[in-house]
Amino acid sequence: MQVEDHPVDYAKFEGVIPEGEYGGGTVMVWDYGTYKPEETNDVSAAIRKGELKFSLKGKKLAGSWALIRTRERQWLLIKHRDYYTTDAEVSELAPASILTRRTLAEIAEDEGGDVRKAATGDPKKIPERTGVKRRKKGQKKKVWHSKGSKSS
Repeated sequence: MQVEDHPVDYAKFEGVIPEGEYGGGTVMVWDYGTYKPEETNDVSAAIRKGELKFSLKGKKLAGSWALIRTRERQWLLIKHRDYYTTDAEVSELAPASILTRRTLAEIAEDEGGDVRKAATGDPKKIPERTGVKRRKKGQKKKVWHSKGSKSS
């Protein structure tokens, strides 16, 4: 679903947006990287047309992709067959945050969110992880308020 632009600060926010606010719920930075348009130098024109082909170079996702508009604000993300194509479900192999290695349920628990609801976005079996960065007791919870204020 196409949404409006978000503040740049939001790109590294991992925590909770209070229920009832725009985008309310637990927020995870699942992947990050860069993209490069394919077959166009005008990304805005490709988006208006309803088809953007691009390459991703992320920590989890890579290779050639296409965004295809199916309805006014609805889009399909399609992976092209290339060197990076796999039958594996990447979200199950690597379900944790790229920043803190926490699952959605762990982020919700640490930051004061709805753990049960957040856990529905995690796979049933979580692969072993190292370097998980949990919020320390007494540390301020990360909450993003969509009404123009930054995380607290």
